Amino acid sequence: MAEQGHVYTVDEALTHVGFGKYQCFVLAYAGLGWVAEAMEIMILSFVGPTVKSEWNLSSTEESLITTAVFAGLVVGAYAWGLVADNYGRRMGFLGEALVTAGAGLLSSFSPNYITLITLRCLVGVGLGSGHVFLSWFLEFVPPSNRGMWMVIFSSFWTIGSVSEAIGAWIIMPRLDWRWLLGLSSIPSFILLAFLGFQPESPRYLCLKGRTAEAHRALEKIAQVNKTKLPNGKLVAHRSTLPTGERAPPELVHLLSSNGGNKTTEGKSGLSLFLMLFSSKLARTTILLWLLLFGNSFAYYAVVLLISELSSLDTRCHSPSMFSHHPQDANLYIDEFITSLAEIPGLLLAAILVDTAGRKLSITIMFTLSCLFLLPLVTYQSNILTTGLLFGARMCVMGAFTVSLIYAAEIYPTSVRSTGAGAANAMGRIGGMVCPLVAVALVANCHQMTAVVLLVVVIVTSILSVMLIPFETKGQELSDTSRLSSSQFLLKISINFDG
Repeated sequence: MAEQGHVYTVDEALTHVGFGKYQCFVLAYAGLGWVAEAMEIMILSFVGPTVKSEWNLSSTEESLITTAVFAGLVVGAYAWGLVADNYGRRMGFLGEALVTAGAGLLSSFSPNYITLITLRCLVGVGLGSGHVFLSWFLEFVPPSNRGMWMVIFSSFWTIGSVSEAIGAWIIMPRLDWRWLLGLSSIPSFILLAFLGFQPESPRYLCLKGRTAEAHRALEKIAQVNKTKLPNGKLVAHRSTLPTGERAPPELVHLLSSNGGNKTTEGKSGLSLFLMLFSSKLARTTILLWLLLFGNSFAYYAVVLLISELSSLDTRCHSPSMFSHHPQDANLYIDEFITSLAEIPGLLLAAILVDTAGRKLSITIMFTLSCLFLLPLVTYQSNILTTGLLFGARMCVMGAFTVSLIYAAEIYPTSVRSTGAGAANAMGRIGGMVCPLVAVALVANCHQMTAVVLLVVVIVTSILSVMLIPFETKGQELSDTSRLSSSQFLLKISINFDG
């Protein structure tokens, strides 16, 4: 019999049952979603040049294949966020599980260029649901070690990147790009096969007023983890705690619970989006958009600079050797080796995220990336260039990982997927713009301009995260927003003065 008068929240229940076998199952499925997304993004490095040669495409037409995918990602990131916030996290999985799987496989049979870019754009729309996997997993993890497990989750992106490089290395010289496209859609079909077995987030169920279902979901977690739930009654919000039981003031940040048990049931997509620009969320939304734009810009720029700067000596310093091109196998080997830079980046993020906190971790790793990039404003040897870019990719990957965790944590459950989706959409725009630096400027021998611009973007991201006055390390996930404008300004004052 539950102890009379005692209540607990979802986070308190998760802390009590701990991280166990149940969360490992959730991690495996959510991680596979990120493996699928990473593979479909990395494939662009291998398919574009081959299709250009086979179909006699111009450089602009080749670049449009990548642009089409990122354009789809911009649309999908926002759209699937709305779906997940209105109809449940599992419905948000349909992007990668159905749209990406189908369009990815069909694109391998593309008879012409127009069909290919159309289907790859649809692949991008499906991939836009990738952030829903992150939000879903986040809502099953206890607050105390959430940062570490979110970094472990992010390692699935590296697994996907390395797997795609290995796959291209094996498949492309023996078969062709169509086989690579088709086989790369397999993880998405696996997501579709196991979609029906995935549980709904208990936090989402609580927010929607389905407390009984949320309690059954938490009981299942406790059963699989061989523990028990706390005594008492599950409540949706901290505001429903008995009189006298209040959260510590330092936990009542931008996204604490609102009074009562209000939910966002029935909110339209426009209403959820406009909530991001309410007086309580506008500042955070704008700063997060700048942060994610800079993150994505920096990550994809560094990835592209690895191949562009490695051949800069041939194009700009030794014109007589311009006709020389490395064998295709070398491209796959280089991509494989440089993708390994993300492993120490994730380890660095894992060390910092729950010790230094989200904001300081991002600041430290972005600062280190600038230190690696600054020597490249002038020409360096190939070995030194590769080493500096390896270090830059390591740090940018670590900062990107923590930024995605931070973006998902700082928004309330009611708009978490919408907010994270909109921020990810801005990030994808950064991914669309970055080739102007990594390809166009460097290809025209403007190395200094390219590197300086990249450093400026990173510094802007550092300033953005420093201006967000809230740290989420170790704090419970919030459900709705409650700070008034005066409380918000007071909190900012306390953070800056203290």
